[in-house]
Amino acid sequence: MTDRRSELAANLAAVEERIAAACAAAGRKREEVTLIVVTKTYPASDVRILHELGVRHVAENRDQDAAPKAEACADLDLNWHFVGQLQTNKVRSVVRYADMVHSIDRVRLVTALSAAAERAGREVGCLIQVALDAEEGAARGERGGVAPGGIEELAAAVAAAPALRIEGLMTVAPLTGPYAGRPRAAFERLREFSSDLRAGRPAANMVSAGMSADLEEAVAAGATHVRVGTAVLGVRPRLG
Repeated sequence: MTDRRSELAANLAAVEERIAAACAAAGRKREEVTLIVVTKTYPASDVRILHELGVRHVAENRDQDAAPKAEACADLDLNWHFVGQLQTNKVRSVVRYADMVHSIDRVRLVTALSAAAERAGREVGCLIQVALDAEEGAARGERGGVAPGGIEELAAAVAAAPALRIEGLMTVAPLTGPYAGRPRAAFERLREFSSDLRAGRPAANMVSAGMSADLEEAVAAGATHVRVGTAVLGVRPRLG
């Protein structure tokens, strides 16, 4: 455990240095960017070590992994973020632990999430996942998310839904389309959509973008939250 703690501490320090350097290069304050550590495939023991090292925001993308892990760490003051594509049959479980859902991409999900959160007596923050590879085509993208033209409809649905808060936007750097291989341009486009959203909903100021490989580009483009997994926890084991 001591070796694992040392490994995580060194990795976390390196990521913190990257974020600090990116903020300095962009003329931003370090406190403007929140690090979310994506702990998918890693055990609750790693989450506990990360908490000891000062991490307060963790993320998961599969409810079957997240729910037991969150329960095992229920005594810790952590903010849990759900960042994966979410099926409506999982919302009752997800609302029990998730403080924030980053992957809102359809009205049906908003309706289901609202009903489940209200039953659970919780309020859940929501980010609309924007599919930048769908900007010129289909309603949704390959990696989830709604086409940019659907942002306002979803924002209105979340704002009107009991037990939900509209917090902002999220994206994943697209693998296809005009922004493939251009994460900085993709994240700058997301920031433009964020500005449009905030014009009518000033509190929806979160911009969740950037992962281990492209966090610098995300910070430069104005991301308020970066989702980093591999750079902190190591290369993920292959899933069965």
